[in-house]
Order: sequence, then structure tokens, then C-alpha cells
Amino acid sequence: MSTNKVGKYRWSICALLFFATTINYLDRQVLSLTWKDFIAPEFHWTNNDYGNITALFSIFYAVSMLFAGRFVDWMDTKKGFLWAIGIWSIGAILHAFCGIATSGVVAGKWFVGFEGAKEAIATVNDIGLVLNVSVALFIFARFVLAVGEAGNFPAAIKATAEFFPKKDRALATSIFNAGATVGALAAPITIPVIAEHWGWEMSFIIIGALGFIWMGFWVFMYQKPEVHPKISKEELAYIQQDSISEGGEVKETSGKAAKKISFLDCFKHKQTWAFAFGKFMTDGVWWFFLFWAPAYLSSVYGIKSSDVEGQLAIFVLYAITLLSIIGGWLPTYFVENKGMNPYAGRMKAMLIFAFFPLVVLLAQPLGHISYWVPVILIGIGGAAHQAWSANIFSTVGDMFPKSAIATVTGIGGMAGGIGAFIINKCSGLLFDFSQRNWTKVDGVALLEKYPQLQNVETKQDFLLQHGAANVEEFLKGLSSSGLHVANGINTGYMIVFSVCAVAYLIAWVVMKALVPKMKMVEI
Repeated sequence: MSTNKVGKYRWSICALLFFATTINYLDRQVLSLTWKDFIAPEFHWTNNDYGNITALFSIFYAVSMLFAGRFVDWMDTKKGFLWAIGIWSIGAILHAFCGIATSGVVAGKWFVGFEGAKEAIATVNDIGLVLNVSVALFIFARFVLAVGEAGNFPAAIKATAEFFPKKDRALATSIFNAGATVGALAAPITIPVIAEHWGWEMSFIIIGALGFIWMGFWVFMYQKPEVHPKISKEELAYIQQDSISEGGEVKETSGKAAKKISFLDCFKHKQTWAFAFGKFMTDGVWWFFLFWAPAYLSSVYGIKSSDVEGQLAIFVLYAITLLSIIGGWLPTYFVENKGMNPYAGRMKAMLIFAFFPLVVLLAQPLGHISYWVPVILIGIGGAAHQAWSANIFSTVGDMFPKSAIATVTGIGGMAGGIGAFIINKCSGLLFDFSQRNWTKVDGVALLEKYPQLQNVETKQDFLLQHGAANVEEFLKGLSSSGLHVANGINTGYMIVFSVCAVAYLIAWVVMKALVPKMKMVEI
């Protein structure tokens, strides 16, 4: 079909989805860029505490994805998206008030400002109480954020299926999915700066407010393509080319009259299990890169997110992931130039992308050359993930009717969230364990040389006596004094990087075994 006279308003909708995803990931990234250098010293958090918060966020997100997909199918795209971004914006802003709430619980001072809360918390001697209360409050804020953010991808994938024919959906998905990269890219050059100058609380408030601005654009710009005044007849015909019969009749509509597939019936199809397994194996990899990259640079290389050096490193890492836009173009090339059906073209592209994360295996072994080596290699792994992600999302639109897309996307999102919970929880435990038990100072085990670090209470007093906010700073001080420090956390990161590197090939093999060829699900 010639597209010379076809309108392009559908790309305006794609742009809205792009900005929604950008805001989604900005909100999600604020905590990862502020916890290590700004929040942890105030509340005495460890890697395990942060790991618990991120892991529970993943579980909240996973469970919410089940209901979010169904909710979007029930409310339909416009209202469903508005509810989603409204809730997650409120959740993002709630984080800012966790310090004041902690001050109220542990010190009895509720009606104070952000600085007043810090001063009140500093007077409390019970470190364990401060830690537990603050973690619980942040977990609640993450819960609200997760409930809202879970609606983004089901709604975006549903909107993409409404406005794009199958052959263009991977490209459209890769474009709006690039918002995740742009959000992660903008985060390190904005969030630490806001936190440094106006406090970590304002970084949550300012970034969280962006969602409310987006809602205004969505209200006025989105309508179904069949009734949208800015969609021409030629563009509508282009959009509906997959569902128009030879006689010119529309075989499937995107309206509410379309027959629904029940939630349980989705699990009867191998296509659902293939999508869910692919998400389970790979979503956690991206979330690990997103949540732990700043902490990795801080723990292993001593580079803080508030430093220009740290901001540049994270910026470059996520800038590399913008290469993922190729992920949308490659299957289109296979379909249009090689004569493949959409599913076959997508699976071939995904196999190619599955090999690229293997470079992450070299991140730790070559890290001694320069911290830029792991930054670049992790960036390549992240680009491969985003390219993979654009295509795995599009497989749902290839094989399920539009009325089931958000529900199946939600099921896959739940599986991905469970995978992310496992990797985040295990990573936090592994990093604390490896640092305590595998670190050696002048050839002597850390805890053997400094037994004060074994107990939470004695550890904090010991670190304060040595002018360190955490174990990483203490080890840096030892290294600066001339002692040879072999930080065991390096081994911990090597283990997780190895899991991330092979996850995509495992996912592809299982997906291909479950669904060897394209087969539409009939309702």
C-alpha cells in the first residue's frame, strides 16, 4: 500500500506514548540515583535494604500488571492510561514525604519541613528503628508507584495495536519503548543535580509532577482512530490493512464491541506462556541495569551519582541503549524484503539481539582497564534488551486479537516483575554477603580483621569513628591509607552479570519451542 497520501497523525500518538514511557522511567529512576549518596546516610540503609525495596517494587509491579492489563481492557485505552499515570505520579511524589513521616514516627515531630525532619531523625539513637520505619514508608510509596506504572505498557501496547498495522508495530513499539532509555538517560543529568541543590525530596516532587502535565495532552489528543477527526480515510485504511478483507469489510474492530477473552482462557494458549517466559527471563536484566548501575559505579569504582564523572558515565551508558531503535527496523526489513511473516521476522531479529548481552560477561574482567569498559559493555547489553523488548511486546499483537492484548501484556508484565523481584532481592543479599565474607584486607578476611562490622549497632559506631558513612567508604579509606583491599562485591557483580548475559538465549530457545510458527489465537 502506498503511503504517499497517508496521513501521519498516528505518529503523534506514538510520540505521546514515548513521553509517557519517558516519564515512567524517570519516576522509577529517582530512587536509584539518590539512595546511595543522599538517602542511605540519613536512614542508615544497606545494599540489602535497598534490594528489599526494589524487589518488593518488582512484586507490586508484577501483581499490578495482571490487574492493569485487565483494567485497561475494561476501561479502554484513554481512561485506563489516565488512571495509570495519575496514580503513579501521586506515588512518585509520596516518596518526598517519607522523611517527614519517619520523623513523625520515630521522633514525634510531624509538622516540620524537609530539613527539620533530617534534624529530628539525627537526634534518634535507635538506628534500627529509623532504618525499619523509613524502609517501610518507602515501600508503601513504591507500592503506589508500582500500581500506577503497571498500566503504562498494557495501555501503550493496546494503543499501538489500535493505531498501527502489524508490520509497523515493532517500529512504533521500539520508538515509544525508547522512552525508557531517554528517561534513564535524562535521569543522571537531572535528578542528582536537583537532589544536590534542593534536596532529594524535591527530585521526587519535580519529576513526579511531569505526569500531570502529560495527562492534559492525552485528554485532548487521543481518540479511537475510527472516530478521530485528525485521522483521514487514507490513514485509517492504512491502519486497518490487516483487518480489511478483500471485499473491503473490516474483519475486526478495536472498539468495545469486540469479543473479550477471559483471563483464565489466556493461560490455555502456548502463545501466552511463551510471552510470559520471555518476559520472566529478561525483564529483570533491564531492571537490574536500571536500579543498580549507579550503585555499581559507586561501590566498585568510587564514583558517586552526584559527581559530574558519575553523571557522565550513566548518561553514556543509557545513550548507548538508544541503538535499540534498530530493534524496530530489523523485523520490518525481514518482513518486507525477505518475505517472512511478522512473527518469524521478529523471532529472527530477537535471536540476533539475544547474542549481544554476552558482552556483559567481560564487564568485570576488563573493568581494571577503566570504568568506561563496563559502562560501554553494559550499555550494549541494555541496547540489546530494549531491542528485544520492542519485539517481544509486538508478538502479542501478532497473535492475539486487540481485545486481549492488554490482558496478555499484563500477564507477561507480571512474569517479568517476578523475574525482576528475584534478581533484585538476590542481588542485594549477594552484594552484602560478598562484601562481608569475600573481601580481604592485606590478605585477611574483612570480618576477621574488623569483627566490629559483624553487628549492625557496633558496625555503625565503628564506621562513624572512621569517618565513613558505609562499608564502601571505609574500604576506600583503607585503600587510600596504603592497605591492599580486595573487595568481594566485585565477585558478586560478576555473578549477576553472568546471569544477565545468558538470559536472552535461554528465553529465545524456550519461546521458540513453545511457539515454533506464527499461529493466531482464535476467540
